[in-house]
Amino acid sequence: MNQDTLGGQWTMAIPIGGPVPNGKNTADRIRGFQKRRSVEFTLEFPVSASELWNLISRAGNLNDCHPFCRTNDAISWESESHQDRLVYLNGRTYVRQFLTWDKDIGYELIIGEENGPESYVVWEMKELGDKKSTLTITVYPYLLANMSKITSYLPFMLYIRPKLKSYLKSVLNGFHYFIETGEAVPRNHWGKHSWFS
Repeated sequence: MNQDTLGGQWTMAIPIGGPVPNGKNTADRIRGFQKRRSVEFTLEFPVSASELWNLISRAGNLNDCHPFCRTNDAISWESESHQDRLVYLNGRTYVRQFLTWDKDIGYELIIGEENGPESYVVWEMKELGDKKSTLTITVYPYLLANMSKITSYLPFMLYIRPKLKSYLKSVLNGFHYFIETGEAVPRNHWGKHSWFS
């Protein structure tokens, strides 16, 4: 059950990640990821949460909405299994494995290079009115995750956090651009990003 509520009612997320080779289940993995520092960004959209869900849950949606995406192809996109590949403009290739899938609310996923370190990401929508909603993306990055909180504090706050904030702002604005225009967002539309462009 998600900690957040919608309209005062508890919502149930569908866990789709299943057990993993080290014996941890999806809930255990999520708890581990949530111990990391996080960075989030929220943007308001002129559509209902249901309409926003239809966009963010569509296979290959990053092709139209992500300003740093070269390609976004589904590996598996079925009711019980969602996994895709994201190739950034600079050729960096990440696989996204969705851990939960909660219709009209959002999802949780892990992202990283195959057999590499993974970041945990939460996409969460909130209904604000008839044609108004927000989408928040929260990233728990693998960067500096193995360092102590004290040692990693300054590098995280001075470097990682600003870089991720800038990235998330561009990604969310890419979805907003697509909703407003119906056209794919131009690549690097709000400027290049040193990690992905």
